[in-house]
Amino acid sequence: MVAASHLPSIPPLDELLESAHVVSLPLTTRFRGIEHREAMLLRGPAGWTEFSPFVEYEDAEASAWLAAAIDFGWHSTPVPRRSEIRVNATVPAVAPDAVAAVLARFDGCRTVKVKVAEPGGTLADDVARVRAARETMGALGRIRVDANGAWNLDEAEHAVHALAEFDLEYVEQPCATIDELRELRRRIRYMGVPVAADESVRKADDPLAVARAGAADLLVIKAQPLGGVHRALAIVAEAGLPVVVSSALDTSVGLAMGAALAAALPDLDYDCGLGTASLLAADVTTQPLRPEQGTIPVRRPELDESAVTEHAAPADRRQWWKDRLTRCHAQLAASGA
Repeated sequence: MVAASHLPSIPPLDELLESAHVVSLPLTTRFRGIEHREAMLLRGPAGWTEFSPFVEYEDAEASAWLAAAIDFGWHSTPVPRRSEIRVNATVPAVAPDAVAAVLARFDGCRTVKVKVAEPGGTLADDVARVRAARETMGALGRIRVDANGAWNLDEAEHAVHALAEFDLEYVEQPCATIDELRELRRRIRYMGVPVAADESVRKADDPLAVARAGAADLLVIKAQPLGGVHRALAIVAEAGLPVVVSSALDTSVGLAMGAALAAALPDLDYDCGLGTASLLAADVTTQPLRPEQGTIPVRRPELDESAVTEHAAPADRRQWWKDRLTRCHAQLAASGA
């Protein structure tokens, strides 16, 4: 749950529901076990915004995503320091011979994040996938890997050794707990492979705990799970670590929220995980925020009514999302916002 002191004022539920659209967008490649990405789009005074916690998330967690949608749709964004954001490509847990085709969808990206430690996969699969990414990107390409906390400490240390030949930029959330991350960071420090924290930030009761514990070299920051652009900026300022702004397979509306966050940061040393519109086979705007020459612009897209109609979720799923919105709205109201 988002702390009340960081929550934007909450518009009435009827105002949210009045503009709500629920879409189901097909993916180009199966990702996170899904083939379609569902999202609810809302229109506030500032423009279109997105509420799209993954369907398995409980209401307490999903309410932070609603706070973020309200923050972006009903309040002004911080003054931008840059007009475009350099982004990375993302390779799901595909076979090695599919990697080049995935990367071809990310125009001009010099960095790639490769998913590893997927359920049912092996370290040998991961090594083969990362090798294919290195071969496609060439010697100057930057490669980071993301395990989503799936390895235990010893597995993570072994995996970093196995993948080190590919000159990793960093390893993202290799283990689930802060203690494991801190110990892994100690064990692999001599290898020069930084440790990034994602779930230990966005799923934590205290998103700053991992930084205070010295368990990460950098943080992966996502606007929606952290309650919005303004709260994420406050977390970054207090953490005092370099950050990568990322997304959660958002539509271009959600990606615009992430771009607004990235644009407002004083320092942005890493390419951001905001290029994932390239993993969508359809989007909700005629000007999707797909990478062009490795960047996306900082702007808020307008919805394409025909696309929203074509990819509208079935009636039962629309009702499911409206019910979820209603419950999360009640949680935010009860928190005292």
